[in-house]
Amino acid sequence: MANDTPLSPVLSEIAQRYFGNETLETQSSDALDFRDVAVWNLKAALEAAFEAGRQSVTSP
Repeated sequence: MANDTPLSPVLSEIAQRYFGNETLETQSSDALDFRDVAVWNLKAALEAAFEAGRQSVTSP
C-alpha cells in the first residue's frame, strides 16, 4: 500500500482500531499479513474509511 496519500494515516488508524493491525505494511508473515475479520468490523471499517474520504474532499 502506498503511504504517500493524504488518507494513509487515517487508514492506518482505522486498521488499528477495527482490526488490531499495527501497520498496513507487508510483514512477510502469514500470521501478521492475513486476518480473520468479523463482518461487523469489516462493515464499520469500510464506513469509517468512506466517511474519511468524504470529509477529505469537503474539508478546506
